[in-house]
Amino acid sequence: MSSAPEPPAPAVPMRRLLLVLVPAMLLNITAADMVSLVLPRISEQFTASTAQVAWVVTGFLLMFAVGVPFYGRVADRYGLRRLFTVVLAIFAVGSLISALSPSLPILVFGRIVMGLGGAAVPVLAIVAVMRLLPGDKAAVGVGFVSAAAGVGTAAGPAMGGIVGEFLGWPALFWIMAAGALILIPAVRRAIAEEPPGDPGPFDLAGGVLLGLAAGLLLFGVTESEGGGFSRPSSWGSILGGVVLAGLFAWRNRVAAHPFVPPSLFGNRAYVAAVLTVFTAMAVNLATLVLVPVLIIDVNGLTPGQGSLVMIPGGIALALLAPLAGRIGAQGRHATRVLLAGLTVMGLATLFLSTIAAGASHVLVALAILGLDAGFAFVITLTTGAVSSVLPPQHVGAGVGIFQGAQFLGAGAGPALFGALLTARESGGGDAVNPFYAGDAPAYSDVFLALTLIVLLAMIPAFNLRTAWTTRTTTPTPRPAAHAR
Repeated sequence: MSSAPEPPAPAVPMRRLLLVLVPAMLLNITAADMVSLVLPRISEQFTASTAQVAWVVTGFLLMFAVGVPFYGRVADRYGLRRLFTVVLAIFAVGSLISALSPSLPILVFGRIVMGLGGAAVPVLAIVAVMRLLPGDKAAVGVGFVSAAAGVGTAAGPAMGGIVGEFLGWPALFWIMAAGALILIPAVRRAIAEEPPGDPGPFDLAGGVLLGLAAGLLLFGVTESEGGGFSRPSSWGSILGGVVLAGLFAWRNRVAAHPFVPPSLFGNRAYVAAVLTVFTAMAVNLATLVLVPVLIIDVNGLTPGQGSLVMIPGGIALALLAPLAGRIGAQGRHATRVLLAGLTVMGLATLFLSTIAAGASHVLVALAILGLDAGFAFVITLTTGAVSSVLPPQHVGAGVGIFQGAQFLGAGAGPALFGALLTARESGGGDAVNPFYAGDAPAYSDVFLALTLIVLLAMIPAFNLRTAWTTRTTTPTPRPAAHAR
């Protein structure tokens, strides 16, 4: 049974569309990590252990792991205007619950509700750009949306440290609630109501298996951060996630209307983009989470001071991601620029491992500047490559899996390398890096391991050259739209 043709998308001026998508993405991604530097204060207020208070972060990320693939599939069936309205309202409700929470369980519940709404925003933002803008403008739009995501990643800890120190942690959630409520009418003005999308059925059981598998894998990795993989809650969850992932693969192969179109997994460029973004995001988030801990624990800075170290990287990402979008739109040299971006990321983590870890916080800020500068090209060009290889009827599902891999990397990276840091600190000894002479050998080893992961990311990234070859030879047809 062939898929129903995609209905024509209403014409949307690019500037008007980005004026709502960029703030929505920035707000949503900032919310993910804004509590990382105020967790000790939350723990103290609620008399909770580190493992218990970690659920303030884990609950949010689990909803992303479970929800992103679902929202990607739903985006193929319902209008973007309606979906944006609903998910922003859910995000606002979760923020209000978190701001008013009298206990840790209520706070965690509020964060779960926030994640339930927030998980849709990255998917819907990319789908909106791909669906509502023509090909040349869509690549530039992807750059701006990617810049907002990157800035949110860097700004989360910075905002959390500054606002949490001066106004208290509940103020963070009041800001999130206000931002979401302001965006709802703005989105409804910027995006016209669309005709119904693909009305065909999809395999709900397969979607449940995929969501549960992703959630269990992320939970198992996160649990390892506190006590290692020997904990039953860690290895048991990971084993359960692997089993459910296998069941999903079987179900997706035999179902009459599979949750994820099998053709996506047969597309080498698409699979390469998914693998590249997973590894690059794991490295980026692990570094951005561990660096504030480093400069607070080793350099002795306060959370507010430590958050300032992250700002130059966020600025670099905001400035360079739109440029990366233009490079992706042209197609020429895009693979070389992508590999160059990964190289810069690897040099940044190697600089941290060799020189900056335990040294001046100025050197640490320079490393973060390089990391985010390289990541700006990686995240934008991989997202642009996905937009060029997905057929119109599979945009939502494809973007959902791509974004799901991205946020799995964002959740797994800090947990895995946080566990490595804990194990390395308990073991003692000199740094593995023979050129390191500082007094933070455990951090040096973790950043060296992250450098090796960047090298692994270059393998699938090299295979993405076919995406831009496809774009320059047989471009994917897109609905006409006016842009200014």
